[in-house]
Amino acid sequence: MHQWPLCLNTSTIRPAGLLEKIDIAARTGYAAIELWTEELTRFEQSGRSLAELSRILEDSGLAVASVITLSDWMQSRGFHKEAAYREARRRLGQAAAVGAAHMVASPVPDAAHLDIPLAAARYRELLEAGEAFGVRPAMEFLGFQHNVFQLEQALAVVRQADHPHGCLVLDPFHLFRGGSGFGGLTDLSAAAIAVCHFNDAPASPPRFEQTDADRVYPGDGILPLEAFLRDLDGIGYEGFLSLELFNPRYWTRDPAEVAATGREKTEAVIRSAGEAGPDPETAPS
Repeated sequence: MHQWPLCLNTSTIRPAGLLEKIDIAARTGYAAIELWTEELTRFEQSGRSLAELSRILEDSGLAVASVITLSDWMQSRGFHKEAAYREARRRLGQAAAVGAAHMVASPVPDAAHLDIPLAAARYRELLEAGEAFGVRPAMEFLGFQHNVFQLEQALAVVRQADHPHGCLVLDPFHLFRGGSGFGGLTDLSAAAIAVCHFNDAPASPPRFEQTDADRVYPGDGILPLEAFLRDLDGIGYEGFLSLELFNPRYWTRDPAEVAATGREKTEAVIRSAGEAGPDPETAPS
């Protein structure tokens, strides 16, 4: 079983300040961090530069797996489209300034209809914009939305964009919540996955009523995470597993304890996946 480098998405310990989150991620044994554009903008608005933040990250030993998020790009038209892509370029510049290789491109929550050819054309424009910054936008699907809520939809957007840097964000919670299930992972290539968020989902509330706030630590829910990891291993994915939780109960606890617990539980699931897998000496080649 591959030992994926572990990443801490800062949403997991949201009440902490940005510099505290960086310190906690480094102290609790993560190799990388995922940042949010709001955090970077607030840091700049405080009078400090992203060049300084980049040095802080480098000194901490943390890579930046991705920055979240690009929004309003998928359906806007006319003046609104120009504004959306102008803002996208600003955010791509922020991601580049802190050394991120990827930036998450999220679907728009208020667009009920998915026009895949249009979304693919717009995604291609994002990818072309990202080339100027050396940052690859990664298509995200969100299981509780009304347009791009399944892996198959996100993959269709990526494929129809027909760009060499096209890629997507994988997330077990959204595979579960959006109804994709876990059977499609083996059809992916490792190169198609920019980053893999990692989390679990509880048995209650019912599947199609769950929100981000219901996510729980890996191993504390009902998702088939061991099989999920074996499939990732099988397709050769070697990128980050990024702990991404939005649970308000965790936000009331010591953020360092939450980060450490999340890492330990993630590592336990990885070990369990390896132990449950086939014996390499007897497995067919």
